[in-house]
Amino acid sequence: MIPPFSHLIRLARAGFVLAREGVFALVDPEPLPAAAQIGVRLARLLERPTSASGAARLSTALGKLGPSYVKLGQFLATRPDVVGQAIATDLEKLQDKMPPFPQDEAETAIERALGRPVHAMFATFGPPLAAASVAQVHRAEIETPEGRRAVAVKVLRPGIEKDLRADIQAFFFAARLAEKFSAEARRLRLEQVVATLARSVTVELDLRLEAAAASEMADNIADDPDFRVPRVEWDLTAHNVLTTEWIDGTPLSDRAALERRGLDLPKLGRTVIQSFLRHAVRDGFFHADMHPGNLFVDDAGRLVAVDFGIMGRLTENERRFLAEILYGFISRDYRRAAEVHFEAGYVPASQSIDEFTQAIRAIGEPIHNRSAEDISMAKLLTLLFEVTALFDMKTRPELLLLQKTMVVVEGVGRMLDPKLDMWTTAEPVVRAWLERHLGPAGRVEGAVEGVGEVGRFLGAVPALLSRAARLSAQIDVATRDGLLLAPETVAGIGEAEARRNRGTTVALWVIAVLLLLNLWR
Repeated sequence: MIPPFSHLIRLARAGFVLAREGVFALVDPEPLPAAAQIGVRLARLLERPTSASGAARLSTALGKLGPSYVKLGQFLATRPDVVGQAIATDLEKLQDKMPPFPQDEAETAIERALGRPVHAMFATFGPPLAAASVAQVHRAEIETPEGRRAVAVKVLRPGIEKDLRADIQAFFFAARLAEKFSAEARRLRLEQVVATLARSVTVELDLRLEAAAASEMADNIADDPDFRVPRVEWDLTAHNVLTTEWIDGTPLSDRAALERRGLDLPKLGRTVIQSFLRHAVRDGFFHADMHPGNLFVDDAGRLVAVDFGIMGRLTENERRFLAEILYGFISRDYRRAAEVHFEAGYVPASQSIDEFTQAIRAIGEPIHNRSAEDISMAKLLTLLFEVTALFDMKTRPELLLLQKTMVVVEGVGRMLDPKLDMWTTAEPVVRAWLERHLGPAGRVEGAVEGVGEVGRFLGAVPALLSRAARLSAQIDVATRDGLLLAPETVAGIGEAEARRNRGTTVALWVIAVLLLLNLWR
């Protein structure tokens, strides 16, 4: 465990760099406690003269502080509830680009991870082509029965794991300190925010998890004709090395090259939007960093995504919420859009559904009075989250990540087709999911799942009886050896065991009754 003194040193250095770059000029001191206001004013005395904008100041400071702070900035861009919408918008522009580390260090890291010399694994191994805060990418070739094949080799920066973990421990220290002295910090649950960041960084520090994400998405989209992901070379992948198929396609960031290929750009824009929605709504697993640099068009005209370090997941409940919300706005069924919030438990039952429906209508109606190219689905979700905050809707980090990704995806789609009609594009995907899951087929599947739950409950009955027998035997042994339990203690033990099983038992019997009623209807 790193002692708090080292945390203070790291945080003091970070505070100095932020102050020097003028970041505290972005902070409004009025709502802060008196001591914090004095701290902000003192920090501003360290500012160096600059004409840079707020976004440039923050990006520069985070870049100077290193990989951990770049990741922190990118993460906070998805949490406007913590940093405010203005700063979150600025952080979206933060670029994760760093100078590459030496070729020999990359080759040494690969050899240690995979246990073989580089020349024995790769027919060729080129210099780094792209470098970020956590890793860099090399182009290489491998021998196969069909001949040489190009691959992309991603290598973690040497020592990056130690540095990131030390900085994140300092973030935890700062969050705990803030929550101890600030009610607002406790409301925002800053320690939980840092925990979420830590989980995200853990995924990025083990490239096997990124490989697994690519593999999972490949399985999900196996039948999609217009979207694919690179194949993972598992034999050449380890915790700090990831080898995948090399993509020779045209990047979506190069519009001129796309036009020279004669591609249908409006159709490509629709493919970007529909693919993202399909992954989010159908699969509940989506690429959360779909900027133009991570998207290519291959020789067959298919969209190809790379870099699976940041992924988003949605539960079945969240997918239904998203689908019904979007379809409610598309069809102007604001009552249904409001009901979904209550059914999902996002808005407390104590709130008025009629008033909430009115608020939803206030967001939706202006959309239907605008031209197709002026309608932003991401902006709609942003407004929706702002309104729901008035009705005590708790922050949903997974939905914020979805909304932020949708902002990027919309930008890519509109770059390819400025007149892209978001609602016409989204409607087939959303409607297909609703028909599949809330229509007759979905009801049958739900009934089958209910039968399965009842079967699992009946199968668990012997284990429950066995556990009760073990508990009885333990009490018997304890009392036989001379340990006398008071009657209220024995009663407490029995009541605790009953409480442990009562909820599960009641819930499963309710499922069984509802299943029978459903089949009877």
